[in-house]
Amino acid sequence: MTQPLAGKQILIVEDEPVFRSVLESWLASMGAETTLAGDGIDAMEKMSRLQPDLMICDIAMPRMNGLKLVEFLRSQGNQLPILVISATENMGDIAKALRLGVQDVLLKPVKDVNRLREAVFSCLYPTMFNSRVEEEERLFEDWDALVSNPSAAAKLLQELQPPVQQTISHCRINYRQLVSADKPGLVLDIAPLSDKDLAFYCLDVTRAGENGVLAALLLRALFNGLLQEQLAHEGQRLPELGSLLKQVNQLLRQANLPGQFPLLVGYYHSGIKNLILVSAGLNGTLNTGDHQIQINNGVPLGTLGDTYLNQISQRSDSWQCQIWGAGGRLRLMLSAE
Repeated sequence: MTQPLAGKQILIVEDEPVFRSVLESWLASMGAETTLAGDGIDAMEKMSRLQPDLMICDIAMPRMNGLKLVEFLRSQGNQLPILVISATENMGDIAKALRLGVQDVLLKPVKDVNRLREAVFSCLYPTMFNSRVEEEERLFEDWDALVSNPSAAAKLLQELQPPVQQTISHCRINYRQLVSADKPGLVLDIAPLSDKDLAFYCLDVTRAGENGVLAALLLRALFNGLLQEQLAHEGQRLPELGSLLKQVNQLLRQANLPGQFPLLVGYYHSGIKNLILVSAGLNGTLNTGDHQIQINNGVPLGTLGDTYLNQISQRSDSWQCQIWGAGGRLRLMLSAE
């Protein structure tokens, strides 16, 4: 009998014993070695002794849920492939899982074994399966309900906005936003990549109408994964944010989202105190205390087949960035600890 998963170590993090047992038997039938954990804390203890090739985890679990587990692993720079299988009906949970860089999300009950097999194989053998763009298109198709319900999409996007004050990657961050209270304007997202670096972006959703909101949800789900992939290819070098924006531009086209999408992307490394900003359609001013630098707005994504970007790089342990466009004005402040 062919055993395509022979030699693969898979960690199953699931508190429901029947589903955990079924999943374990199915993976073992294909040759995989499995380790079981009942929640996130149990999984972390298991991972102190083994290095799995894949983790399959639930979201709702006692003590430490799946989202907290994935967030902890990614904050430590652990890029272990992760497949989430959950019964959640909360689109916010799904969006957060994707944003944290999991490879795929399946919903319980899993009725299509072929879909499950494809997801597992795609995590373990990514070069043998569909391109990343095709996977991203499939993920976006799961959001049909949001596409057909603009008010629900806008509400979800508003709920996903980051807290106005937080500490991540050894940096204290806060922001102030001047936008209309009843509709999205400038959408902000900030996320740690490891304990030493973080990324953020600001997207003006007003110039593309309903497509702007959908583009923001797509970007939120995929941005971290794209940037992690970029950093993996760059090794010890700083990321090429221009290349990243070109990828985003292509994804917007492949998701059939026409319109203008003014976007500013930033990357900060708290170890070397280096900030990179790239603008495609938003105005910005960077103030480091010693310098004030104007960021020209460039051309919004989605407008032309190619991208025309403006980029600056500056070293500073404390800075403020003002960003503005048709959707309002935002001030983002960071201080490295």
